[in-house]
Amino acid sequence: MPFAAALTGTADAAKLPFDVDTSLATVVRLHSEVPADGYTAPFLGTEREGNGIIIDDSGLILTIGYLIVEAMAISLTTAEGRVIPAEMIAYDYDSGFGLVRALEDLQLAPIALGKSEDLTVGSGVLVAGHGGREAAIGARVVSKREFAGYWEYMLDEAIFTAPAHPNWGGAALIGQDGKLLGVGSLYVEDAVDGQDSRSGNMFVPIDLLAPIMEEMLREGRTAASHRPWLGMFTAEVEGRIEVIGLANDGPAERSGLQVGDVIVKVNGQTIATMVELYRTAWSVGAAGVEIPMTLLRETYAFELNLKSEDRYSRLKFQQGY
Repeated sequence: MPFAAALTGTADAAKLPFDVDTSLATVVRLHSEVPADGYTAPFLGTEREGNGIIIDDSGLILTIGYLIVEAMAISLTTAEGRVIPAEMIAYDYDSGFGLVRALEDLQLAPIALGKSEDLTVGSGVLVAGHGGREAAIGARVVSKREFAGYWEYMLDEAIFTAPAHPNWGGAALIGQDGKLLGVGSLYVEDAVDGQDSRSGNMFVPIDLLAPIMEEMLREGRTAASHRPWLGMFTAEVEGRIEVIGLANDGPAERSGLQVGDVIVKVNGQTIATMVELYRTAWSVGAAGVEIPMTLLRETYAFELNLKSEDRYSRLKFQQGY
């Protein structure tokens, strides 16, 4: 694999059509601090660390949103060890992207954005965390497919790579032309669909950024992030959608759902997958809409209307979103 070789010697790196070290230098360490009473603090922690990627000359940094949501303080560390304060610019739950801006000159060139749609299964890529060559690995795209997370998150097409990078949060997915193709989101055990033993990483495709960039910079979020929040965690169990957790005092809990309930229908439509659950629920309307559901609890079925919320109403931000 050319990328793997390029990380071990300058001779191999010289064969690539871009400067490996320059591209790796665009990945900075990102550290954020969140108040203890923040809504996400119990499950994401009050101190979060991962990666950010320099994407323009003004110090704009692209990262994965869970690293910065509710952050009251953010710092960036460059490959040279410079520590620079930063501020949160945007958090988009729909895509998963987060944006911060350095408050001092980074003195580093940004990485160019590529086209993730051009990636195919088998494509060689470079997965880079902060720290130069020692923090980068050569990998391959092993799957591109729909992804639904139990926390009410979905991508129409996520990028999965293997082997897994140990510092995946906000890591850069770099193509063979040195351009940015995705942002690291998760460690997964099923990088290849249907193969639970193949571990790897899931990346948010960079192609999702361009259509929403202006809106993120202007509003701090996107229109899509105003979708209804249900406040429940679900799983696909033997062809059914089962409630496996409830957000404390969230919409689902207040509406009377319980752990173990099976969701049979949403807005009159039978559902069998988490993708169907999300798409159907989100299509009913914006946050605040009532979503009709049919549920099965043990041996009896019942109907209820779940009064949704705007997820952002629970979050603590240093500025309004």
